[in-house]
Amino acid sequence: MNRSRWILVAAVAAIAVLGALWWRSRAAGAAPRYRTVEIDRGNVESVVSATGTIKPVVQVTVGSQVSGTVEKINADYNSRVRAGEVILQLEQSSFRAREVQAEAAVAKAAAGVRDGERQLARSQELFKQSYVSQADLDNATVTLQQRKADLQQTEAQLQSAKVDLDHTTIRAPIDGVVIARSVDVGQTVAASLQAPQLFLIANDLTQMQVETKIDEADIGQIRPGLPVSFTVDAFPDREFDGQVSQVRLEPVTDQNVVTYTTVIRTANQDLKLRPGMTANVTVRIEKRTDVLRVPNAALRFRPPSNGDARTPGGAMAAGVGGGDGGAGGRKGGAPGDSSRGGGMGQRGGGMGQRGGGMG
Repeated sequence: MNRSRWILVAAVAAIAVLGALWWRSRAAGAAPRYRTVEIDRGNVESVVSATGTIKPVVQVTVGSQVSGTVEKINADYNSRVRAGEVILQLEQSSFRAREVQAEAAVAKAAAGVRDGERQLARSQELFKQSYVSQADLDNATVTLQQRKADLQQTEAQLQSAKVDLDHTTIRAPIDGVVIARSVDVGQTVAASLQAPQLFLIANDLTQMQVETKIDEADIGQIRPGLPVSFTVDAFPDREFDGQVSQVRLEPVTDQNVVTYTTVIRTANQDLKLRPGMTANVTVRIEKRTDVLRVPNAALRFRPPSNGDARTPGGAMAAGVGGGDGGAGGRKGGAPGDSSRGGGMGQRGGGMGQRGGGMG
């Protein structure tokens, strides 16, 4: 009996010890853990990040106003062309036949007018001598007017035939470089309600622009004149500079996300930038130099899991809000002091910071 009692007591004691150890480990695991960083002095800037597409500042789509078969192409991809230069020729035989037919119709109508004038003059002379009635004179007058109208109509048809014939010769509308060609020799071009695209010509590739879409949450900070830097995948180690030139008022809605197109102008003297490249854009909103700064993570508090939200030290306030860089302390800090950081996540693709925070 005594032995059974001792076994029971030992079991209870073991359970108590294990429970105490489990409680202590749980409490230790729930205690907040911190990492510390030094407060330093440096520069901080507020930025907005986005992606965009590089395009020529001026590009013109060359189309055809008439249907026909491509007979000759004088310009290819990357060709430099001058305004007025013939870059494509459509087959002209059917258009020349229409022109000849229209010329014949004009000649016939002109002959009819001359005959009508003679008939009217004869009727007027006979009317004076009372050989014809007033009705006969009126008929001769009306006949001449109708023939003159027929002449005007055929002349208009001739002019239309000449214009269509001229449209079979496609000329470059501007000086520039051909960046796209959509047809080949022998291909049929069908011009119906919309002119078919034959070429795409860029005016000047030494001046480019980046069209990027800025989220509605950040568009209020974007204005013309702000400096911009961007990179492209083709040259990841090079940073290109630009400037905001236009913030369009038209909203673009995609899957309930509203953005606004922002145009950035940039120089391209070495022709490294090409149309269609994707640009990773950073718009610099504000910059402060030589300020006390700490990482943003030090200003984002995450309560411990046990509900104890008490933390030592004074409160800090961000000088420039947003991003992944840092923020400057408004009070209670000096270079070399340490700051505790926990860190909470934040949404991406919006406003960010570089290089620390503002003091």
